[in-house]
Amino acid sequence: MKLIYDKCTSCMICVRECPAWCIALSSHAEPIPGSPPGPRQRTHNILDAFSIDWSLCLYCGICIEECPFDALEWSDDLPKPAASAGDLVEELT
Repeated sequence: MKLIYDKCTSCMICVRECPAWCIALSSHAEPIPGSPPGPRQRTHNILDAFSIDWSLCLYCGICIEECPFDALEWSDDLPKPAASAGDLVEELT
C-alpha cells in the first residue's frame, strides 16, 4: 500500500473502515489561509503521521476503496520481513 501524502485530508475514513484496525493516523488543525474573520476560524486538518501495522493487515483493500480522496493506492513494494511483530509497523509518508 502507498500513501499519497498531498491527497490525504486526515478524514479518518480509512482508519474507521479497516476491519483489522491496523491503520493509525494523527493530525492537527490549522487555520485555512484567507478565510473570512469570524467568531470561529475555519480550519483544515494537516496529516502528522500515518502508519500501518503489517502484522494485522488483511490486505483486503477496503481502506483504498473507501478513501474519497484517492490518497491510498496499491503498491508493488511488499513489507520487509521482521524479527518481531512490532517491527512490522511502518510509517507511510
